[in-house]
Amino acid sequence: MVENIKKIGVVGAGQMGNGITQVAAACGYDVVMFDINNAALDKGLTTIAGSCDRLIKKGTMTEDAKKALLGKVKATTAMADLKDCDFVVEAATENIDLKLKIFKELDQTVKAGSILASNTSSISITKIAAVTSRPDKVVGMHFMNPVPLMQLVEGIKGLQTSPETFALTKALSEKLGKIFVESVKDMPGFIVNRILMPMINEAVYTLHEGIASVESIDNAMKLGTNQPMGPLTLADFIGLDTCLAIMNVLHDGLGDSKYRPCPLLVKYVEAGWMGRKSGRGFYNYAK
Repeated sequence: MVENIKKIGVVGAGQMGNGITQVAAACGYDVVMFDINNAALDKGLTTIAGSCDRLIKKGTMTEDAKKALLGKVKATTAMADLKDCDFVVEAATENIDLKLKIFKELDQTVKAGSILASNTSSISITKIAAVTSRPDKVVGMHFMNPVPLMQLVEGIKGLQTSPETFALTKALSEKLGKIFVESVKDMPGFIVNRILMPMINEAVYTLHEGIASVESIDNAMKLGTNQPMGPLTLADFIGLDTCLAIMNVLHDGLGDSKYRPCPLLVKYVEAGWMGRKSGRGFYNYAK
């Protein structure tokens, strides 16, 4: 029962991890936010505080509520501090080897019976679950970025995920104020990125082949399909390295050439042009 979840663990203090932490703490949960270094934790806490300040300016949060929220968060570099968590969400980089390593460690650290969820946007939950001794309690819980503002949680059921685990994940998502959409087949990319990433990749091909400029591509898609932002702006926001990682998962997992990452996307990542977070992507943010 969702009422039995009192303490939530979050692995990763980055863009997704600190967002999940904020939402869980705002709903009254005690949250343990883990990362491998204090600099990442400090940045994550600063981001949460800044997000709260913006909500205060909008009049949707008070200073007391901010203080209470931050008081619910324990930041730590010791994975052992996750041991008493009832539900843990992994929000590390989209790298299969890293995720498998993390889940092996979580399985050995977190108390028996607790659910281990991955915020992966494309990697097989079935494969992740197989490295644990509790595969029935491993599930996909894919939040959208930015977590405090986006309503969707994409739930992914691995081959071994029990109905009870999936139902509890749905109930928790709804308690966090999210709308839960079920991906009942554990296929690469699930729902959102199976559709979104090929669109972004095709936008990069449109640029690569000289069909249109960055601005024209984005304006065409915004004005022609009523999207709130163009695909290249969105790619910069997500991170071009993340987009490339997901396209590689789709290409490798589905074996279809239509998922081949655009060479220009590969080149941008090789150049270190990752989007907003690096100051340069399809747009220049360092101006």
